Amino acid sequence: MKILLLSRKRSLYSTRRLREEGKALGHDVDVADPLKCVLRLSGGQPSMLLGARALKPPDAVLPRIGTAGTTYSIAVVRHFELMGVPVVNRASAIEYAKNKLSCLQLLAKKGVPVPDTLMSRYPRDLDKMMKLVGGPPLILKLLRGTQGTGVIFAESKASVESMLETIWSLGEDIMIQRFIAESRGKDIRILVIDGKVRAAMRRIGAEGEFRSNIHRGGVGEAVTLTKTYERVAVRAAQAAGLDLAGVDVLESAEGPMVIEVNASPGFEGLEEATRQNVARMFIEAAARAGRGRK
Repeated sequence: MKILLLSRKRSLYSTRRLREEGKALGHDVDVADPLKCVLRLSGGQPSMLLGARALKPPDAVLPRIGTAGTTYSIAVVRHFELMGVPVVNRASAIEYAKNKLSCLQLLAKKGVPVPDTLMSRYPRDLDKMMKLVGGPPLILKLLRGTQGTGVIFAESKASVESMLETIWSLGEDIMIQRFIAESRGKDIRILVIDGKVRAAMRRIGAEGEFRSNIHRGGVGEAVTLTKTYERVAVRAAQAAGLDLAGVDVLESAEGPMVIEVNASPGFEGLEEATRQNVARMFIEAAARAGRGRK
C-alpha cells in the first residue's frame, strides 16, 4: 500500500519512525512537504502537483501538521479528501483541534469535562471574570500553539492584567482558564486510535516548570488508566472528530479534565515511556483507512 506522510522535515523523529515502520510492514511510505504541494482545480476536477510534477494519489495520507503553514497544510489535506484519498485525520477535525477554544467548545457540547474557561476582549470587570474561574492564579492560553508555547501562568491580578493588555494590544485572542493546583506540572497524554486507547503516559514537568511538555524538559512515565480516564479520552477524540488523537488530561480533584486534543501528536516521549511501538500503530491506522476505500 502507498502511504503518504505530510511532514515539513524528513529528519524529524516521528517522520523517520513512521517511514521505518511502514517499510517494516511492507508499505511504500513517502514524505511530502505540504507547503510544496500545488493544489489544482481544472474542469471541476481536483488534482495535485508536488513542485512541478503531478502527484499520483496515494492509498492513504497521514498528516503530520505543526504550527508552520497550518492553514495551507489543512487545505492540502482537504484537497486529498476531494480527490477521494482517505486521510487520518480529516481537514475539518484538524482545523478544530488546532484552535484551542474551538476544540474546548466541541468537547463541552459533547459533555466532556474541561476546566472552567473564559474568553473576552472586554477589559472591564476583570475581578469578576477572575473569580468566575477561581483565580488568581490562572492559566492564560493563546488559541494556537504547541509543545507548551502560548501558555502562561499568571500568579496575581496584576500579572493577569498586564499580560491581557499586552496580548490584546497585539490583536490576539486569549483564553483565561482555571488553574488546577493539584495537577501543577503534570498531566496525562493518552493516545486514542479508532475509538480505542492504545497508550498513555504521565508527563512530569522540569523543576520549577508548570508545563509538563517533554520538549520543555519534562519526563514521561508509563501509567495505567482507570476506566473513567479511558472513557473520557475516547469521548474527547470522538467529540473532536479525530480518528487518531493525543488527548491531554489533568488529574483534578473532581476527576479527569481534558485541556487539549492533538490531531498530530508527537510520540517520541510516548514510545520511550511506554516501550510500545506507537509508530506502527499510526501506520496501521493509515493502512486501515486505505483498505476501507478499496
